[in-house]
Amino acid sequence: MSTPPSGAGTVAGAGDASKSPVAALPYRHVVVEGPIGVGKTMLVRRLAASYGADLVLEHPEENPFLERFYREPRANAFPTQLFFLFQRSRQLQQLRQHDLFAPLRIADFLFDKDRLFARLTLDDAEYSLYQQVYERLAIDSPVPDLVVYLQAPVDVLEARMARRKAPFEQGLERAYLESVVDAYASFFHHYDAAPLLIVNASEADFATNDADYAQLQQAIAKPRRGRHYFNPFRG
Repeated sequence: MSTPPSGAGTVAGAGDASKSPVAALPYRHVVVEGPIGVGKTMLVRRLAASYGADLVLEHPEENPFLERFYREPRANAFPTQLFFLFQRSRQLQQLRQHDLFAPLRIADFLFDKDRLFARLTLDDAEYSLYQQVYERLAIDSPVPDLVVYLQAPVDVLEARMARRKAPFEQGLERAYLESVVDAYASFFHHYDAAPLLIVNASEADFATNDADYAQLQQAIAKPRRGRHYFNPFRG
């Protein structure tokens, strides 16, 4: 699952024809990733507005099993994950149709992480069945031109979730959040499918702090290969 368990989202035009976007990014597909509470969706919305990009967003609130999962994770992990998997498959079809018309697409989740959360929440038998379903769906996920991975410790994530007071996050146990943070770290330690920018988001506020956001824009705008790290400077 995602952060919360990974869901698929919708594609929406974010460009404002009345505004001239800043200098174009050297990409067609950018993904911002990170655990729940790190601020990826707010950042993606701001980036899409700055560059006139199309948004691809997670919508975990649409999953009818999610609230049950937080109350009883063991009993509800499998239907929760399968619901998100089918959402993801449908969205891939939308993206393939939409791709011809999108000069830039910015998403707040990476398709490849779906199996990461399945492995985190399912037992061996459930995961084996999940794999069979995944393979039958023949998901061919797009490879981003850049992945921006936002990192922050669990204490910071909990504080941010407490401030935004999203209903479905209130039942999230610290132990689960710790396991999610560890899973992300392990996943991106081995990730090499696309250029990766690892960002220390512990103190930065990319959604509302213009100085932080401008620094990150400069870091993202550089054409990249391989793995890079970015620590915002706070004057």
